[in-house]
Amino acid sequence: MALPTRGRPTEGTGPGVTPARHTRFDSRCTRERGTEVTVSDDGGVPQPKTGGETAPELVIISGMSGAGRSTAAKCLEDLGWFVVDNLPPALIPTMVDLGARSQGAVARIGVVVDVRGRQFFDDLRASLEELDKRGIRMRVVYLESSEDALVRRFESVRRPHPLQGEGRIVDGIAQERDLLRELRGEADLVIDTSDLNVHQLRAKLDAQFADHDEPELRCTVMSFGFKYGLPVDADLVVDCRFLPNPHWVPELRARTGTDADVADYVFRQPGAKEFLDGYAELLRIVTEGYRREGKRYMTLAVGCTGGKHRSVAMSERLTKRLIADGVETVLVHRDMGRE
Repeated sequence: MALPTRGRPTEGTGPGVTPARHTRFDSRCTRERGTEVTVSDDGGVPQPKTGGETAPELVIISGMSGAGRSTAAKCLEDLGWFVVDNLPPALIPTMVDLGARSQGAVARIGVVVDVRGRQFFDDLRASLEELDKRGIRMRVVYLESSEDALVRRFESVRRPHPLQGEGRIVDGIAQERDLLRELRGEADLVIDTSDLNVHQLRAKLDAQFADHDEPELRCTVMSFGFKYGLPVDADLVVDCRFLPNPHWVPELRARTGTDADVADYVFRQPGAKEFLDGYAELLRIVTEGYRREGKRYMTLAVGCTGGKHRSVAMSERLTKRLIADGVETVLVHRDMGRE
């Protein structure tokens, strides 16, 4: 299923144009684990008109069965969104039209689309193309999870996977992952729920969709340990294992990269500051490109062996650089404290 390219800014006005926005960003960096750095915005993005009315904001929730789509839908409902579960994709434009005629009563619509729609799922491409031509502001949220996590969840509720048929759960998962491959590639936001509980998933969605002015680009910087696996929702991955490991310094072993003495040790090493400066400059190029392409979310994964020292120190410094460059940034240390 080839999906249309959405939200790419062009010169002039019309469908697909991202209006210019001027944003004031807070220069303070919050270092607390998983804490979102807040910003203030001078104004929202005006929505196109549909039938003489302002079209509602649209979020499409999809992804793997068992990855948390129902939780995501409930979270949006709690935030005041009008959410429709398992709506046939062909009816999404009709839903947008109804919202536009509600005189503001339905300003934000969330639609859950998944393989339960089966024969209707192929209509998603046509619906997205139609909405894109009409200049409707929309985002696609894709929920991902590892095969092991999905199998455990299906077995815990003793329900079959919707696509497994006479086969095994893993067969249904593989078929679904293949069916959704292109949609995942076009998603604005990918969330890996493999190691998240319900409350953590809700916190992530709340940070993205709570009622505040939305920045042009939001970045999640995540430190992690390679021995615990790569974050599957990462757009960019940084490897800090070329630096000496503070783990082998006895007085630093029990500390983390958030401690000043560990960070000082890391950035005293040959190449550390040069790498930070060089990668920060690369991120400026990448973030500007994402803005031009209409991409609103970016996940930068910074890794070392255990996700405790080098990656934590580097992710802290990169977060400060991103904030200084006007990117709203959330910092998460995935594996710190896991050992």
